[in-house]
Amino acid sequence: MTAIRQDAWTADDDLMLAEVTLRHIREGSTQLAAFEEVGERIGRTSAACGFRWNSCVRKKYEAAIQLAKAQRQKRSYLKKQQVGAQVASVALVEPEEIQLNAEITDDSLSMDMVIRFLRQWKTTYQDLSRQVKLLEKELHEKDEAVQRLRQENDYLSRQVSEVQSDYRTVNDDYKTLIQIMDRARRLAVLNEEEEESKTRFRMDANGNLERIE
Repeated sequence: MTAIRQDAWTADDDLMLAEVTLRHIREGSTQLAAFEEVGERIGRTSAACGFRWNSCVRKKYEAAIQLAKAQRQKRSYLKKQQVGAQVASVALVEPEEIQLNAEITDDSLSMDMVIRFLRQWKTTYQDLSRQVKLLEKELHEKDEAVQRLRQENDYLSRQVSEVQSDYRTVNDDYKTLIQIMDRARRLAVLNEEEEESKTRFRMDANGNLERIE
């Protein structure tokens, strides 16, 4: 009995889970069968594999899932076409020609399989190319957005530096003005005190100066 692993999932585990699940989708199988296969290969339960797929891995392969579903539909369609062609060819031949036609049909089916494979590969390649172009476009747009944000950040940083410099200048001027006003106030008080402390005289009726207290 295989021991059930309890350790964390690795990148290789996620990759195997994605590859096997996509293969089962492409071949028309079920995801449960894929989870069971992966669980046997990496020593985990199918439930753990299913939870990992739905909670983490699936969202990374949305485009690949859609492609696998499209390939499954195309595979099913071609299979139906192939079966229909075989039935029609058997119905049209004479009994004595069945064996010969069977050999020719086998060769034809082999060639059809090669052609179908090449067509599927071409379709897959074209789909992947379109996805790569879309990703490159998105990456280019993201780079442009990042560049714009950097420029805005530089502009705002310069504005902040200028505002801080202006604030320091105004603050210094304000302190200097307060010091000047305080000094002027003290000088005014001193002048008043000096005026009050000066000795004053006045002339009496006889023309003599007398001190005013």
